[in-house]
Amino acid sequence: MSNKPFTLLGKVIPEGKRTVIDLKIAKLHTRTTVNVPVIIEHSKNPGPVVLLLAGIHGDETNGVGIVREIIDLKLNKPKNGTIICIPVFNIFGYLIQTREFPDGRDLNRMFPGSKSGSLAGQFAYQFSEKIAPYVDYVIDFHTGGGERDNIAQIRCNKDDAKGLELAKIFNPPMIVHSNTIIKSLRETLHKMGKTVLLFEGGKSKELSPTIINEGVNGTRNVLIHLGLIEGEINVRATPIFIKKAKWIRASDSGMFKVRVQNGALVKKKEVLGVIQDPFGEFKKKVYAPFNGYVFCINKTPIVNKGDALFHMSIND
Repeated sequence: MSNKPFTLLGKVIPEGKRTVIDLKIAKLHTRTTVNVPVIIEHSKNPGPVVLLLAGIHGDETNGVGIVREIIDLKLNKPKNGTIICIPVFNIFGYLIQTREFPDGRDLNRMFPGSKSGSLAGQFAYQFSEKIAPYVDYVIDFHTGGGERDNIAQIRCNKDDAKGLELAKIFNPPMIVHSNTIIKSLRETLHKMGKTVLLFEGGKSKELSPTIINEGVNGTRNVLIHLGLIEGEINVRATPIFIKKAKWIRASDSGMFKVRVQNGALVKKKEVLGVIQDPFGEFKKKVYAPFNGYVFCINKTPIVNKGDALFHMSIND
């Protein structure tokens, strides 16, 4: 629960006022300082501290769009507790629209970081030491990497009772049981005793109105449930739970046509897509090997043998 006064990054945050603090990372080779804006809304009433974070991968702009829309709608102004927004976490990657940090590392595999390690490791360390200890709940917004297009979903560990409860409140189309990844932000926060929801939706380098609406509406539900803002929780349908899943991979290289919609329930031997050559001499259908839901589709026009094409649930 937040206390009065609330201090973050060495600064006392006043009650009832918007405060922006720059988390200093480093300087570019041109000596230009690069900072990550941290937007804090601290109410006059006690309550939980919730962190809304996006852009840990710099090209995942849907998440940035979600947090930006939350700020625009003033959903980050709590009646109780504190809401912290970091719309662009990996500011380096965002500037040049790439997934990685300038040192070539995936920031989401560097936590809890190192005080004297690589640039990405040092930045992860700053977050782990200076921000993470002061929050209670985190919603971490992601998209599919590259051309992989994810249906809006929440990923959480099946053994995380509090996380699963919040995932249901978020009310996405799908909830995917997913173990934490070593050295990821989610694993580090979980070890610190924080409740974490990982949102996945859409693909990189896009701003999808559908995905952004899902993210905003789900976050609003969670903030209402936790008592930070007022309103009624909007439950549209019961989420589909994905307990087991498998990637369907390309058996051949070629031009790739998708023949199924994301989120569709498909039957075994149903055609999911077609791989063909540009000369009209080769054409091979991609079939569903079992019954299940498609919740991620590779939208790239050219695939190589072994590429992941469809992520499907394995229905018992």
